Amino acid sequence: MVYVVPAKDVPSLQVVGTNARFPVHRIYCVGRNYGDHVAEMGNDPKKPPIFFSKPADAIVASGAQIPYPPQTNNFHHELELVVAIGTGGADIPMARALDHVYGYGIGVDLTRRDLQKAAKESGTPWDTAKGFDNSAPCGAISPVADDRHLLDTHIWLTVNDKVRQESQTSAMIYDVPETIAELSKLYTLVPGDLIFTGTPAGVGPLVPGDRIACGGDGLEGLAFSII
Repeated sequence: MVYVVPAKDVPSLQVVGTNARFPVHRIYCVGRNYGDHVAEMGNDPKKPPIFFSKPADAIVASGAQIPYPPQTNNFHHELELVVAIGTGGADIPMARALDHVYGYGIGVDLTRRDLQKAAKESGTPWDTAKGFDNSAPCGAISPVADDRHLLDTHIWLTVNDKVRQESQTSAMIYDVPETIAELSKLYTLVPGDLIFTGTPAGVGPLVPGDRIACGGDGLEGLAFSII
């Protein structure tokens, strides 16, 4: 294959317990999926979660130094359980949704909060607030073993060794099967897709020099810093 400009490598994440890697196709995100976060952002908890996306090359592996992004003065962390899709499909029944999961990881939806606020007020897309460079740090993917899915696991995030976010994934409004089922009504999911499943309360600002660490029961840890 001859390309007219240099072709980029496929973004990928390490798979726990192997030298193989998980190729990232698309990154789907769930917004407003924890009631406590919906409340802290002043939104209506009776409305269903929403979906948005990030580019695949927004992925950043553990250990990275992430530059503070331009055009923002209010840069936030959002801790998330990440679902890695291993088998694709459209209109996936909720009862079969977990059959499509390859594994799980821990991730952070980095957000230019001031740009998101402006987008909400003007009714414009969230792309500049959510889909910028290095906006999707994600830990290594832990494959599902013995059909053990992380439907009620403890997740947490610290900044400079102080806990900022902590929750159980069972607190999600759309749980993992429902998220997959609802998302597959809108898109045909394919192997390599990642789903960032939403964030609990405690989101907050990051500044240069901050050290972020996060993890969860049954998940490989994720650590990065802001420079």
